[in-house]
Amino acid sequence: MVVGGIVEYDAEAGTYVLPAEHASCLTTAVGPRNLSTMAKSLFSTGSVEPLVAECFRSGGGVPYTEYEEFHRIQRELSGAVQDAALVRGVLPLVDGLRERLDAGIEVADVGCGAGHAVNLMAAAYPNSNFVGYDFSQEAVDMGRAEAVEMGLANATFEAVDVAQLDAHGQFDFITTFDAIHDQARPDVVVGAINQALRDEGTWLCVDIAGSSQLENNLDVPMAPFFFTASTMHCMTVSLAYDGEGLGAMWGEEKAREIFTNAGFSNVELREVPGDSVNNYYICTK
Repeated sequence: MVVGGIVEYDAEAGTYVLPAEHASCLTTAVGPRNLSTMAKSLFSTGSVEPLVAECFRSGGGVPYTEYEEFHRIQRELSGAVQDAALVRGVLPLVDGLRERLDAGIEVADVGCGAGHAVNLMAAAYPNSNFVGYDFSQEAVDMGRAEAVEMGLANATFEAVDVAQLDAHGQFDFITTFDAIHDQARPDVVVGAINQALRDEGTWLCVDIAGSSQLENNLDVPMAPFFFTASTMHCMTVSLAYDGEGLGAMWGEEKAREIFTNAGFSNVELREVPGDSVNNYYICTK
């Protein structure tokens, strides 16, 4: 730790100090700025490196089943961000949404993972109903368990392939959190989201901030991490299911193209102060 420049050492006093600015990145108490959780995710994806390398030679991809503890690590990584900003910083991006949630509306989170976002919203807005959809039964079970632990009666979860989601006009508000780029057929999933919304409904799509053009990402500080995570998980998982393999750095240009083709006539990009990682797309028909 000392020779790596993380811990400072005073040779005369024989003492070791972890500077506050270093601790702010490395300790879990700091919340969404904690880099140690990101390191865990790289360790998890690194365990499948031989399989990914073979896919470069032979084609195809590495399926979800090969990633140990993936959902637990992702829940820890995304949970810190959601705890810090979802209710107070992200949901207010949609004009009038909090008032509607207070009154009571139907909400879905597509590709919900372990379901923490669903449960946070359900706890904050008890008059609304929330459902989380995810391909993974393991993730859905985690969401259900947390909902029971939190005593939520307005949060449910279903294991379903969201590309086959059949929920025409059922929801007033739909969310996706860093989920669309992972899909085998993102165009089909976005089309299903469009169909599941009521005419006056809104889709909030949170996804990685980047460009579809490589040269536009050269000055993005987190780009090396995003491209690495994309290669080791996002892209290869999609390819495992004969998908498009867009990856995490699919970019704003490609996202807008898919959203428009799926029937969203109005796509507005908004930002959360202090969050340079994600784009926040507000989409309406």
